[in-house]
Amino acid sequence: MHGLFGTKHLILVAVSLALVVIGYIFSRKLSFKQMTKTMLGIGIVSEIIKIFYYIIQNEDTHGGVLPKTDLPFHLCSIQILFIIALNFSQSEKLKHFLTSFMMPSCLIGGLAALLIATDSSRNGLWIITVQYFVYHAAIMVYALYLSTSKEYGPSLNGYFSCLKMLLIIMFVSIYINSILYDGVSNINFMYVVGPPQSGLPYLNDNGGWFSYITRYAALIIVSVTLFYIKPIVVSIKNALTKNGNEESPLEDKEEALK
Repeated sequence: MHGLFGTKHLILVAVSLALVVIGYIFSRKLSFKQMTKTMLGIGIVSEIIKIFYYIIQNEDTHGGVLPKTDLPFHLCSIQILFIIALNFSQSEKLKHFLTSFMMPSCLIGGLAALLIATDSSRNGLWIITVQYFVYHAAIMVYALYLSTSKEYGPSLNGYFSCLKMLLIIMFVSIYINSILYDGVSNINFMYVVGPPQSGLPYLNDNGGWFSYITRYAALIIVSVTLFYIKPIVVSIKNALTKNGNEESPLEDKEEALK
């Protein structure tokens, strides 16, 4: 068994981050349409590998049924649905709304998935290890690509759109977990039920579910805010400058009256 942050895991993280750097360099040569089509192909292949692997691995207990815990309702898995929408939607408004959420969620979520890798990805067959680490490296590349795009880069409006999307996903995931829970399976999509791993220093349920979900939500909001910090700071500076310019004519009039 290869543990979290063991030798194998650290090597996989290092290789994945190297792939992120190389992938991002090559991605800059692609158009938005080309990059999004490439991501769709990666997502489809990744999901096919995952479906067949987990059905075969659990055939004795589930037959030919994909276990509920492996449905694509985690933060990184649902990105495939958004990539499909980006490929086929003609609405620029929808594209901006989705990319504003995907930039921080793919980058932060992908990195978190590499660092807190699942047990099956570390100890399963080589094909599921490759699928797991390559897919999460790929969505990080896509996030970096979008982040440096002039058309879909971070903006203040994008920040608020992202927060709206997070709120929607949080409530939807609570319903999904409740619907799929059967009293046996460890259903924990989006990790709104409990922490992704036991023994984590911050994300733990030592104080109960409400304490956990509050700290979890706070961590997400802080992370997203830090991602969007540049447009937030620029907007604040512009607002202060605008207010200063509006006040200056009045000051000039007062000086003239004196």
